[in-house]
Amino acid sequence: MLLPLLLPLLPPLFLRPPGASGAQTPNATSEGCQIIHPPWEGGIRYRGLTRDQVKAINFLPVDYEIEYVCRGEREVVGPKVRKCLANGSWTDMDTPSRCVNRTPHSERRAVYIGALFPMSGGWPGGQACQPAVEMALEDVNSRRDILPDYELKLIHHDSKCDPGQATKYLYELLYNDPIKIILMPGCSSVSTLVAEAARMWNLIVLSYGSSSPALSNRQRFPTFFRTHPSATLHNPTRVKLFEKWGWRKIATIQQTTEVFTSTLDDLEERVKEAGIEITFRQSFFSDPAVPVKNLKRQDARIIVGLFYETEARKVFCEVYKERLFGKKYVWFLIGWYADNWFKIYDPSINCTVDEMTEAVEGHITTEIVMLNPANTRSISNMTSQEFVEKLTKRLKRHPEETGGFQEAPLAYDAIWALALALNKTSGGGGRSGVRLEDFNYNNQTITDQIYRAMNSSSFEGVSGHVVFDASGSRMAWTLIEQLQGGSYKKIGYYDSTKDDLSWSKTDKWIGGAPPADQTLVIKTFRFMSQKLFISVSVLSSLGIVLAVVCLSFNIYNSHVRYIQNSQPNLNNLTAVGCSLALAAVFPLGLDGYHIGRGQFPFVCQARLWLLGLGFSLGYGSMFTKIWWVHTVFTKKEEKKEWRKTLEPWKLYTTVGLLVGMDVLTLAIWQIVDPLHRTIETFAKEEPKEDIDVSILPQLEHCSSRKMNTWLGIFYGYKGLLLLLGIFLAYETKSVSTEKINDHRAVGMAIYNVAVLCLITAPVTMILSSQQDAAFAFASLAIVFSSYITLVVLFVPKMRRLITRGEWQSEAQDTMKTGSSTNNNEEEKSRLLEKENRELEKIIAEKEERVSELRHQLRSRQQLRPRRHPSTPPDPSGGLPRGPHEPPDRLSCDGSRVHLLYK
Repeated sequence: MLLPLLLPLLPPLFLRPPGASGAQTPNATSEGCQIIHPPWEGGIRYRGLTRDQVKAINFLPVDYEIEYVCRGEREVVGPKVRKCLANGSWTDMDTPSRCVNRTPHSERRAVYIGALFPMSGGWPGGQACQPAVEMALEDVNSRRDILPDYELKLIHHDSKCDPGQATKYLYELLYNDPIKIILMPGCSSVSTLVAEAARMWNLIVLSYGSSSPALSNRQRFPTFFRTHPSATLHNPTRVKLFEKWGWRKIATIQQTTEVFTSTLDDLEERVKEAGIEITFRQSFFSDPAVPVKNLKRQDARIIVGLFYETEARKVFCEVYKERLFGKKYVWFLIGWYADNWFKIYDPSINCTVDEMTEAVEGHITTEIVMLNPANTRSISNMTSQEFVEKLTKRLKRHPEETGGFQEAPLAYDAIWALALALNKTSGGGGRSGVRLEDFNYNNQTITDQIYRAMNSSSFEGVSGHVVFDASGSRMAWTLIEQLQGGSYKKIGYYDSTKDDLSWSKTDKWIGGAPPADQTLVIKTFRFMSQKLFISVSVLSSLGIVLAVVCLSFNIYNSHVRYIQNSQPNLNNLTAVGCSLALAAVFPLGLDGYHIGRGQFPFVCQARLWLLGLGFSLGYGSMFTKIWWVHTVFTKKEEKKEWRKTLEPWKLYTTVGLLVGMDVLTLAIWQIVDPLHRTIETFAKEEPKEDIDVSILPQLEHCSSRKMNTWLGIFYGYKGLLLLLGIFLAYETKSVSTEKINDHRAVGMAIYNVAVLCLITAPVTMILSSQQDAAFAFASLAIVFSSYITLVVLFVPKMRRLITRGEWQSEAQDTMKTGSSTNNNEEEKSRLLEKENRELEKIIAEKEERVSELRHQLRSRQQLRPRRHPSTPPDPSGGLPRGPHEPPDRLSCDGSRVHLLYK
């Protein structure tokens, strides 16, 4: 007996005061519930207390249960068990409990239920739901307070969860006697068919296993109810879990049936409201191989799967093959599969049990709470655990191997919901009602009354509190489970009506923590090789030093006539242009490694202006020289006067025009469409380590909105200038002039610059995505062209002045040589010497000819007869000397040539 243990715990208030009567009416107090009267011809069983002990107390504690019993052949009609509530009242006090005479079963009228149980197929829920329904019918029929004049009987068929098969059996149920007062389909596809047809026969449809959101459409299914909540009840739970774990990108794969399509449509709306994106959506009819491969290809990480159990085995066999499982992935599945669904033999797949077990490990399921977790007594006077134990004894197989075991409480409560609605319709409990045996398929009045009674259902079942919403769907909590070590573990509950998530903190992850919803992308910039940048910068710096040396040399020796005849001011501009071009190498090599984002536009402008002005000054001054040499000295007659007077201002004006055009173009470019920092993104790279990250390389560029247009203008203009320079250099290669005495060197420099620029410009555009190669080509082209230009133009001048001493002034040159000739006379002397050498050669040829002629003359004289003595002798030997005869002697005296005749 429990009284010795119970009495010390009861407060003094619970003890009945002396002289108090046991016939008091119950009063609500905060300390417990007052003892109440038993029904007529009945009594109350106080659990753990004797008659004498009951007389000693006045109140019973909260949660204490009493049970009504009847004498003889009577039975309890009404609540058989009452429980003390926290507010001091007993449960179901609005419904009296009575003891009535027991009615023999043979005198009760049968009411038939037409049921379709899926014993096989996509969801074999009938394996456990049918025994649960049979058990509920036994419990209902044994109660005399519910349908005392009627007995519920079951007529059922195996629908195999196939609408075609269900159509056949629906026809048999409707057209074969006896008349069925209600239809009970199982899976959603069959319920859709039955519910659409049922209204034509004025039949109520009550489903125990349908979750399709489409069935909530009251216009389409006006007489449909279900104790299984809508599948959309999973979606708020899923969204809550997505938010809990910080996932913003998910993917889905579904079987192409209405239930899953409508569920996914609802999920899409909910995640959109929560700011979550469904990045990839796949569906299949019977073969999930291609959709699973697509999920792998799209790098899906958080995947919601909506399909029946048989299809789930096919999906996860493909998941194993594609390695779409493990610490990087999380699968969300429906929770109403059998607990060992992945271990069941399936000839349609070629994966072993171990492979399937490995593939499904760690997945999350969301399932409607189908078994009351409070384990309190239901209307059938059974707790949820007592129901499970009783059902397990009825099953032929282990519960884990039995389809629909989780939904069995829903099927059990569906019979109780039906019984209570029919009891209310028939006037059970003493109220006037209709005769259920008068129901036929044309009697809409009885159907409407059953509908109203069903719609107002509210009772405690083994699955929890049973109540229907306006669409006929059950309202319930959601259970969250995770497969850990091959078995499902409860990790939480969610009440969507209150947005209340109860978390047990028992979730386990293969990687130690919830994975990311996508591969963690690390953005890394590709910076230039610092060794390359430093090396080229050193070369550029040395080039600038060389340009400064050449400029200083040119300015210092500007008084030397040889330097003066090379247009030194243009050469100075060339040196300055080379310096600017070489200076552009430094901003060309600067990137995010050296400067911040805010400084990048200034660096971009520095690159553009230094290169533009450097090219205009350096190449422009050389182009000007070669242009005027070609203009003045390739014309024979009409340009003779220009050859004598080539004014320097014309040369400077030409250079200024070229520079001005560049300055104007660059200014318009900078004002209208300035250069700014842009990012080029490359394909993701996977690191060698086994980490869930990928590298996203990026490269910084200087660009503008219409970069190609500006480059086309700039490169087109400069390209034409380079090609024209090559042409002019070729045309003037044989011209000799004192006004611009280094034009041949200028031509060589133009060849060099033009070739390097014409090659480098397109190559750097092609290699723009390879920062090191592009910088190497551009910078080395600048360095080499500048070096070659400076060496070709200035080194020969330095060598001439150093080897010949021409850097000295004219006075110093006179003191050293003792000669009063200036540089112009020296030049004339050299020309005369060359002319003398040519004349000497001609004279030698003439002398040889004269010798031959003399020899011939002597031979003729010997053969000729003697002259008369009176004839004077001929000094020429008989031959007259003409005006063009060669001289007998040549005399050279200094700068003059004397021709002497004998």
